[in-house]
Amino acid sequence: MAPRAKASTETAEPARRSSRISAQPAKVVEAVKETVKKATAPRTKKRSADADEGDGGESAPAVKKVTAPALEPINIGDTLPSYIVKNEKDEDVDVATLAAEKGVILFLVPKADTPGCTQQACGFRDIYPDFASLNFDVYCLSADKPAAQSKWQTKKNLPYPLLSDPQRVLITALGAGEGGKTKRSHFIFEKGGKLVDKKIPVKPVDSPKLALEFVKSLAPSAAEA
Repeated sequence: MAPRAKASTETAEPARRSSRISAQPAKVVEAVKETVKKATAPRTKKRSADADEGDGGESAPAVKKVTAPALEPINIGDTLPSYIVKNEKDEDVDVATLAAEKGVILFLVPKADTPGCTQQACGFRDIYPDFASLNFDVYCLSADKPAAQSKWQTKKNLPYPLLSDPQRVLITALGAGEGGKTKRSHFIFEKGGKLVDKKIPVKPVDSPKLALEFVKSLAPSAAEA
């Protein structure tokens, strides 16, 4: 009978261990679950927020806005500064070189291919040969992209280059940029780049005529050049 009692004791032992496990307090189990939940929670949102604050997070690096440096104001007697713009062919043009060989008419429009700007641009187109005969080149300057300028140039058969200044750096230096807009105007530079006349603001129909009148008044010195 003794061996049977020993066997009974050995089989009962696992049941006692199981009872101890199941008797663990419920709050301990919940604590374990909460710890696991926090450890496995996704961290994408936190990294994104940190990156937005500019801490150098790799998942979404902060994007810095690049602003072109400002130019000094250009007044009567000042010369064209060295500043790179794009023409309608998306080529770089240094405005300081525009008046190296001839005088320059630089007329500014608020927006390409709009009624008033088209009237002004076509006015310069129609008397363009007169400016050329007086040893002056004509350029249109606006904040439009080169692609829009090229389309407008083709549409209206504009014979002169169109210059793009999207951040209005040169436009502002000329005194024609205000509140994110371009004031209709024109500026006349003699050979060598010195500003000798400006009209700001000016009406679309008047701009070409007034520019030609002023250039004609310079005819004797222009002919000597």
